[in-house]
Amino acid sequence: MKRLLSTLLLAGVVLWSTSQAMAFKPAVVFDMGGKFDKSFNEGIWNGLEKFRKETGIKYREFEVQQEAQREQFLRKLAKRGSDPILAVGFGQAAAVEKVAKEYPNTRFSIIDVNWLNAANIQGIAFKEQEGSFLVGVLAAMRSKTGKVGFVGGMDIPLIHKFACGYVQGVKYINSGTTVFQKMTGTTPAAWSDPARGAELAKTMFDSGADIVYAAAGSTGLGVLQSAADNGKMSIGVDSNQNHLQPGSVLTSMLKRVDVAAYEVFKTGYDNSWKAGFKILGLAEDGVGWALDEHNAKLVSSAMKSKVEQVRKGIISGSIKVHDYMSDNKCTVQ
Repeated sequence: MKRLLSTLLLAGVVLWSTSQAMAFKPAVVFDMGGKFDKSFNEGIWNGLEKFRKETGIKYREFEVQQEAQREQFLRKLAKRGSDPILAVGFGQAAAVEKVAKEYPNTRFSIIDVNWLNAANIQGIAFKEQEGSFLVGVLAAMRSKTGKVGFVGGMDIPLIHKFACGYVQGVKYINSGTTVFQKMTGTTPAAWSDPARGAELAKTMFDSGADIVYAAAGSTGLGVLQSAADNGKMSIGVDSNQNHLQPGSVLTSMLKRVDVAAYEVFKTGYDNSWKAGFKILGLAEDGVGWALDEHNAKLVSSAMKSKVEQVRKGIISGSIKVHDYMSDNKCTVQ
């Protein structure tokens, strides 16, 4: 009798778990640049694939090709009963705000937004300036010419936030280092123009820069390629891009959107999802820098020691990193 009861109880748990999994219908709307941009969107995809492999639960997805599709895709998913819906990138903020009002019982999470305030919206932002400060430290220590560069994607405050953190890190090590800066464009097309990225980087290399940091989506792949072609170095962004040009990528500024995306689906599944804002920096392991077999020979023990010292200083507050988006200015201490 006890064995029968145990068997029935186990069967009930399995049926409940199965029905819960079947009822769970998460979804994602990737932003411009595509899910295989080897940077921002692909980091999101990696996190969601981890969830899918762990749970066996599939998710719906759309890739935005035009700005107008953001609202269209979000509404279509909500209408189909998807929940939670993850919107990738600040560019989807207006669409999320509008569609979330239409579907108050659907949970929406959005990456790179911390200003939408609603009972069914969760914003996840990052302290990109902190991770960029660290790679700036590495760039300044590694540079032999005293000149480094930055190539951004779309000319928006968020990308200036990366650039400003980088400049602060460079100047922290050597105030005399020159930092060239250039944005790729003013429209979303700036995220997917590797040829233009290569061109901008080449101009900086020709002007004496020996390291260029790219924060530009798939446009940054052109920067990495240009550095390799010209015997210079690059710094990747968002995902670990060290392997794309081994021995030429000094490091990558890690923005753990993979972890954030995974957590959206996981907390949605176990019902611990909460509306509000999350802001992830060095202290939360939301940003950092990449060291692996592809760049180990480029980073000396002295560089590793210094960047770790700086990392601890930022976390403790003894080193202040200015956030460009707080006042749209780049203040270097």
